Amino acid sequence: MGYPHKPHPRETVVLSKHFGDPEARTYKGWVRRGGYEALKNALATDPAAIIEEVKTSGVRGRGGAGFPTGLKWSFMPKEKTKPHYLCVNADESEPGTFKDREIMRWTPHALLEGTAIAAHAIRAEVTYIYVRGEFTEPLAILEKALAEASTAGVFGNMKIYLHRGAGAYICGEETAMMNSIEGKRGNPRIKPPFPAAAGVFGMPTTINNVETLVAVPHILKNGAAWYKGLSLSNPKSTGTKLFSVCGHLAKPGNYEVTMGFPLKDLLYELGGGMRPGRTLKACIPGGSSVPILNREESESCLLDYEGCVEKGTMLGSGGVIVFDDSTDMVYQIMRLARFYAHESCAQCTQCREGTAWTTRILERILTGQGAMKDLDLLLDLADNMTGKTICVLSDSCAAPVVSGIKKFKSEFEAYITGKKRPVAA
Repeated sequence: MGYPHKPHPRETVVLSKHFGDPEARTYKGWVRRGGYEALKNALATDPAAIIEEVKTSGVRGRGGAGFPTGLKWSFMPKEKTKPHYLCVNADESEPGTFKDREIMRWTPHALLEGTAIAAHAIRAEVTYIYVRGEFTEPLAILEKALAEASTAGVFGNMKIYLHRGAGAYICGEETAMMNSIEGKRGNPRIKPPFPAAAGVFGMPTTINNVETLVAVPHILKNGAAWYKGLSLSNPKSTGTKLFSVCGHLAKPGNYEVTMGFPLKDLLYELGGGMRPGRTLKACIPGGSSVPILNREESESCLLDYEGCVEKGTMLGSGGVIVFDDSTDMVYQIMRLARFYAHESCAQCTQCREGTAWTTRILERILTGQGAMKDLDLLLDLADNMTGKTICVLSDSCAAPVVSGIKKFKSEFEAYITGKKRPVAA
């Protein structure tokens, strides 16, 4: 792959500052750029003080859930009666999301530094970085960086291991990931117990996303107040966010902007707008598992946790998928449902059967064999799939289906009534 784009004037480049710089991949190059200074200072600081600083910064998990990072760290037991573990979620299997991959490709030491700081803060002796199996290039780069940093002795007595996944979407769910690390089938676990009480190998564990951890050295170096100031909207959504923008627009790629940045400006200014002769039809702002926005909602949405919720969707992982007016929304929603049906671990009946039946009904509609009652059936299925399973994979399938029917119902009806020619599903 080629180098990333030249930063747009409206980007706030923090995490992506060294994207495209090959020397930043090396240990010596990273140190020359100020790398590992934050870790050195952190190791001389009481863990409780680090947790408090991260908590004050307001940084929230960038993997999708948006849970306050400092608060999550504070859940780890203060007493060391058991070993503590840190697991880094570098699986990034969410369709439309490719930010963590770029962090590992260009700034692997940034991830290692943030990981080591987090491990110190939660008093973890062992860390597992769980890397998506298909990420062969990032994994090779990360392996080399880990070897260099370990040789330089920057981690002290900490043990950091890279664990390569086998390409299962479900292993991006934190408890399924822990099962996979243990050598078990990647099925999500029932909670409670929560990972901080009984995580990997039954020991206290914290799980953080790649982008979340890469922000930590910047917070410690520049202060919580500085990080909180990187927001255009409200104090509940702080810092910068990497958005992976893909689909029907002129300049797809990763863009780093402050929280609260208008989605409209991300699409039309940074992303270059739609292709010639086309107009925006819909957008998914947080990866394929969140509700779809129509054009009007997209052009008035602010990209932070609260701004997306206000429009009936979620910020999620920040995978922005763009659809122009040439898109067949019924077909695209079917493809999303098919993906989730394929990736279900199948331990929950509502998910195993619900995702499969959702896909079959959508295929039936596309091939001209659908009926109007199928739309109500899809909504009923979605209701039975949402909030009723161990993890949220079935919810992820239901979200685009429900929002798609509500906002693009006429397209479904066109297939059912024969106004639109059937297509091969």
